[in-house]
Amino acid sequence: MTRYIQTAKSLIAFTPEQEAARDAEEQAWADGADDRAAAANRDKRNQLLVDSDWTQMPDSPLTDEVKTSWATYRTALRALPEHTNWPNLEDADWPVSP
Repeated sequence: MTRYIQTAKSLIAFTPEQEAARDAEEQAWADGADDRAAAANRDKRNQLLVDSDWTQMPDSPLTDEVKTSWATYRTALRALPEHTNWPNLEDADWPVSP
């Protein structure tokens, strides 16, 4: 499919060099999709860990049983990069907080 550059008066078709350059840009973007997804997932995971740090503090008001369930959740968060769907996780792949 031919691409065009829009000017004030008309559309000008890409030259073969412009087509090749644009194809290379699009391929580079597509090749980086997994890296972008991994970075976004790490950011989300790290925030979930920060949000649950309080559950593991010695002065936390939680019972030992609840603390253990939070610890299990946090372990599952840390293990996400080993998940078979990594980095393209679905909502169901994320552990559920207690």
